[in-house]
Amino acid sequence: MNIKTIGVVGAGTMGTGIAHLAAMSGYDVILRDIDMAFIDRSIKNMDRLMSRSVEKGKMTEDARQATLARIKATTELEDLASADFVIEVVLEKMDLKREVFQALDRICRPEVILSTNTSSMSITEIAATTSRPDKVCGMHFFNPAQIMRLCEIIRGIKSSDETIATATELARAFGKTTVEVKKDSPGFIVNRIMIPQNVEAARLLQEGVASVEDIDTAIKLGLNYPMGPFELMDFTGVDINHAVMEYFADEFRDSQYGAPQIIKQMVRAGKLGKKSGEGFYKY
Repeated sequence: MNIKTIGVVGAGTMGTGIAHLAAMSGYDVILRDIDMAFIDRSIKNMDRLMSRSVEKGKMTEDARQATLARIKATTELEDLASADFVIEVVLEKMDLKREVFQALDRICRPEVILSTNTSSMSITEIAATTSRPDKVCGMHFFNPAQIMRLCEIIRGIKSSDETIATATELARAFGKTTVEVKKDSPGFIVNRIMIPQNVEAARLLQEGVASVEDIDTAIKLGLNYPMGPFELMDFTGVDINHAVMEYFADEFRDSQYGAPQIIKQMVRAGKLGKKSGEGFYKY
């Protein structure tokens, strides 16, 4: 399939990164969100990053301008009718994703692949709302998408080999290393391993075994991780970690995956990380 235009639905942190990555890779991009203010902020963030690269000699001014020129901003989902491939990057809410995919199925040409950047949710359940489940897959990029090298390519039960091959080829055209998740399972590979570690770190803190700082230091120096679990939860958002923990507990029917009380209390108090709240560290 000849892909020239990428549709990106959602201009938050991940949507911004993916749209930026696609435009820098030479693709035309249709970036859609519900409010133009979100898109304006997204494009300003891209421009700021590229301006720094120009100042450091890592990018030319012509390349910066060409990248920005490839991005079309819209609040109309119908504008994705001209997209050759779509990546959905809305909030991690299954009802919302199903609603978006149902609309995309109606708007986009029958041959267009619809992918989701969900970090943990069922590709099969998302695909079931469409008439093309064979053309639905997961493409889980990592934050920041412009820098992180991995992209998980996830099969739904009905995802075709051609769909997986096309998504893999596209991710590699973005400069990513890909891994294939052959079975649609909550959390896929990375989060399936990471979330239980975060749960245990929170339990250690809750039980008074060690401090936030010492747990992070132990993991970074003992396991050679670049970030400790609390640094990572603050970076990705305590609320997002809470949602995934609860999703795991429900899907696996195992309370051991569920969010410890300390995480629940932080979410209730609005200490959400991502530099919008205190998280485990005060910014």
